Amino acid sequence: MAGMTLAEKIGQMFVLQVNGDTATTTNQTDVAANQALYGSDVRNGAELLAKFHPGGIIYFTQTNNLNNPQQVALLSNGLQRAALADDGVPVQISTDQEGGVVTRIPPPSAISPGNMAIGATFDRGLSYSTAASTGRQLRAMGINMDHAPVVDVNTNPRNTADGTRAFSDRSEVVSAFGAAAVLGYQENGVAATAKHFPGLGSSEANPDTGIAVVNETREEILRTDIPPFRAAIAAGVKSIMPTAVIVPALDPTRTPAILSKPIITGLLRDTLRYDGVIVTDALRADALKDIPQDQVILGAIRAGNDELLLPTDPPAAIATVTGAVRDGTISRHRIDESVYRILRLKAELGLFDHPFTTSQAVDSRVGTAADQQTMATAAQRSMTLLKNQAGVLPLPANSGRHVLVTGWGFNGVPSLADKLSAKGLVATPMWTGSPDPQTIAQVVAAAGASDVTVVLTNNAWGDVTQQNLVNALLATGKPVVTVAVGGPYDIAYFPSAPTYLAAYGYRDVSLAAIADTLVGAEPTGRLPVTIRTPDGGTVLFPFGSGMGYHSQG
Repeated sequence: MAGMTLAEKIGQMFVLQVNGDTATTTNQTDVAANQALYGSDVRNGAELLAKFHPGGIIYFTQTNNLNNPQQVALLSNGLQRAALADDGVPVQISTDQEGGVVTRIPPPSAISPGNMAIGATFDRGLSYSTAASTGRQLRAMGINMDHAPVVDVNTNPRNTADGTRAFSDRSEVVSAFGAAAVLGYQENGVAATAKHFPGLGSSEANPDTGIAVVNETREEILRTDIPPFRAAIAAGVKSIMPTAVIVPALDPTRTPAILSKPIITGLLRDTLRYDGVIVTDALRADALKDIPQDQVILGAIRAGNDELLLPTDPPAAIATVTGAVRDGTISRHRIDESVYRILRLKAELGLFDHPFTTSQAVDSRVGTAADQQTMATAAQRSMTLLKNQAGVLPLPANSGRHVLVTGWGFNGVPSLADKLSAKGLVATPMWTGSPDPQTIAQVVAAAGASDVTVVLTNNAWGDVTQQNLVNALLATGKPVVTVAVGGPYDIAYFPSAPTYLAAYGYRDVSLAAIADTLVGAEPTGRLPVTIRTPDGGTVLFPFGSGMGYHSQG
């Protein structure tokens, strides 16, 4: 720190995106995107690091960073070389590899099912092993921070931010599984990030796309939402991510948590005694769009955050901080506090000694058979059969029975059909998405010509067209198997469905487990949440519900 300039220190506090599949890309589309964001003299990652000295880079698919494991490793090494040539400080490289719905790194890496699927196994050892597998693979690609695990407690079934990203609706389950995941990541060289402080589980909106409000009392928040963060801190979590949720019980001014000193410094730093890195959720989130960016940036620092993730206009944001330090609005001591934590984290990750990866590490650690098996086991053990009243399941393999696969999932419907066909069934895909009446009529006609229909739903509680499709299929009187590939709550909206499987995911690892279960693999998952009627008044399926093929439902 003693040898760093003010510009280098301020740069350390920013985590930015960069377009390109290499650190020195000349791809015209990527160059133009970088110049639009950072100025005409920043064409690629190496030039971004030289000009603005960001302490972190975050990878996304849409920024052309994540095409295949070897390419990711080369990009990571190129960024590290550029960072070391600039100010001698290695760069923090992060992504959001939660598993399930939020998966950035594609196959052939081994992909974990999401948190709620893992919660449904009731085996926190699988939370550790799936995170350990993910951590090993990320570090082999040169990624040293994962913005995971989500430790929100999904107490609101209509939550659009979390859902299957949460382990459970019970605080003690989330605490245990979240802490296990933290250890899994960090014992394999990747900093974990517990998110979204102080808890998004009771909200309905997602701060990325709207205004999210938590209306719980302070006592409810401390009893339900905070314990998983305490558990993560006790497990040594290296970073925590607050989000732009409004929590009046914790800050009566209704300042978003990410900008709230009572929440970040008062609760997280002082009450919970957390001294690790605090990295903001995206500062370009819709929930913050009505606040001027300079107020967002300075508010985030005053609140107590260390790393500022994805500001709307990075050069202007950096200039704002620089001006505030120079005019005394923010002290140099305050900047130094954050830079110290950031550099300490990088030292703890071994980045000063070992910033690079190798192609051999990618070959030996990414997508191994053992890791693929770990993920497959977790997905299979998550399969939760809630109803099998007509005894339709399991379907007899190699029987040539005609199966219509329909419903939600542009990729999931044909993929599941292929998997069932490979098991000796004659499966026909008919994807509907959110179907109009004409599409529903076509599917009903096809169902009439089939022996059994498998219909996929994804958060149908918020999509009446999916409900209409399921109800129309049920009205045919033909065998129908409803499979929820989002949250398990959909059954509350078509309670007469006689056969219902909660799968918690639509990635390939979950689709393979669905296919295996449909033809006879024993479903051993249990609900990690409670399913109530839409009005919340009556419990339909209590926490822990689940049946096997040999038990009565």
